[in-house]
Amino acid sequence: MIDRYAVIGNPIAHSKSPLIHSMFAAQTGQDISYEAILAPLDGFAATVERLRKEGYKGCNVTVPFKFEAYELVRELAERTPPAGAPTQRATNARAANTLKFHENFIDGDNTDGTGLVRNIERILGVSLHGKRILLIGAGGAAYGVALPLLLAEAHLFIANRTPEKADQFALHLGKLGHVVNVYNFPNEADRKQFDLIINATSAGLSNELPPLPADIFAPGALAYDMMYGRETPFMRFAREHGAQVADGLGMLVEQAAEAFYIWRGVRPDTAPIIAALRT
Repeated sequence: MIDRYAVIGNPIAHSKSPLIHSMFAAQTGQDISYEAILAPLDGFAATVERLRKEGYKGCNVTVPFKFEAYELVRELAERTPPAGAPTQRATNARAANTLKFHENFIDGDNTDGTGLVRNIERILGVSLHGKRILLIGAGGAAYGVALPLLLAEAHLFIANRTPEKADQFALHLGKLGHVVNVYNFPNEADRKQFDLIINATSAGLSNELPPLPADIFAPGALAYDMMYGRETPFMRFAREHGAQVADGLGMLVEQAAEAFYIWRGVRPDTAPIIAALRT
């Protein structure tokens, strides 16, 4: 019997996750199906419950439901013994992007940070140790990757259009034992340059550019946009100002491979998958 999985989001039509997981299944000999499901903005929990009742084995979660997915798993664990629970990765991020369904409970995990770090260090060949990193955004994607970047011994700064959210983000990371600086853009009195700038916002979906100064990129800097499939305004701006540029396709594949491992106990070889998708 084929085991069924899905990715839930809104929007979701652009998702490459079904293709990626079908390639994983072919590579590893796993008998699964995987589809993209659009959930109403006010209907995430109902969608998850429907999938579980229909016999799905798990799902991935994308924008804008990662915080809600974590809260759902946490609340179920508190009120339904015996119950699953968020992993430490999900708890640290306060966001979940991978759910594993059991008969009476749900486990939640977050593979975003693992996927990003593996892509940057193993595939792109860029060491994060000691690097000055600016992480733009304070949503589920940013929360998911911040701690793994810190554990890679990078110096992390965070920025957000809403300064209060950046302050809350920094406070959350501080409670986990990490000192993180908030970068207010652009502050003429505090002109910093960064070795790596990561855009964890969805600004690219609406062709918007974060308000970055032109001299923010250090020599040899890498500009990484978690969006994929086209050149975003952020990527174009970075390229025009001398930075190397990468999109989020590699991260997408790497985090998907980690989810696949959680579900199936088999870890796909990601390099040929990334190469195939690029062509």
